[in-house]
Amino acid sequence: MSINLSRITKVNPRDIWKHEALDFTQWLAKEDNISILCEELGIEIENVKPEAAAGRYNVDIIADEIDSRRKVIIENQLEPTDHKHLGQILTYASAYDAAIIIWVVTDYTEEHKQAIDWFNRNIVQGISFFLIQIEVYKIGDSDPAPKFNIISEPNDWGKTLKKSENGDAFSDLKLQQKEFWEGLKEYASHANTRLNFGRIAKPQHWFNLSFGTSKCHIALTQNSQKQYLGCEVYIRNDKQLYQNLLNNKESIEKELGYQVEWMELPDATASRVIVTHKGDPRNKSKWEEYNVWLMKTAEEFAKVFIKYIK
Repeated sequence: MSINLSRITKVNPRDIWKHEALDFTQWLAKEDNISILCEELGIEIENVKPEAAAGRYNVDIIADEIDSRRKVIIENQLEPTDHKHLGQILTYASAYDAAIIIWVVTDYTEEHKQAIDWFNRNIVQGISFFLIQIEVYKIGDSDPAPKFNIISEPNDWGKTLKKSENGDAFSDLKLQQKEFWEGLKEYASHANTRLNFGRIAKPQHWFNLSFGTSKCHIALTQNSQKQYLGCEVYIRNDKQLYQNLLNNKESIEKELGYQVEWMELPDATASRVIVTHKGDPRNKSKWEEYNVWLMKTAEEFAKVFIKYIK
């Protein structure tokens, strides 16, 4: 039997984004692009603003973390780390009293990684530094896809547990999210389901499930601010697959027995097909109801969508 496998090739980010501020920062500031970065970090943000003024300078991106309202700043550097940008992120952090500081680079020196590690070990609780490497890859003749690698990050759980004792809003949210997914995993372990809920429950707003294809996955989500649960097919960097599914919209929704929201997101790399259920994930008395809905909907999505994925 002959098996044809494609080759993964690395692409120079500068071949994709010619200008750091005009191209990369503007691309990253779009919701579905910055969500890729946020997924890696396990944070939720809103009010994303590119090129915001910080005194005589402009910070690349500023945002608010959902629920805690902590300020987030992102400094982009489509080149290796240097002392100038290290100084800039400290200047921007002080100007906005930021609590989450993210430095996105294409490469880094060990000295600058050590500096970020030192900040995370010694700075006051509630302030977190991330050093992130952006890479771009292609599979065969596919469109390029971004990949964010965490090079340096805070000891989140150590800080989260310590802050939780003081009732910190950020830590309470993260602990609630982790406990919610652990409850869903426990529910799934006693249910007769073909879906694999073996993934480790993390303090984040999503829980991913595979369903027999590498082209996309099912994402279960919880949103305490807007008060809903969600189940979606998340398609990254494959607009043709999304279009194929959309062409079968009538058949898919008929098999599901309900309508779903089709989100092509033409300016983003990802596309989504989602259905939501109203409810506050912080209300533990409703968790059993939410578990039933999430499990049932995920199984329906897996059963129906796989038929239309080639």
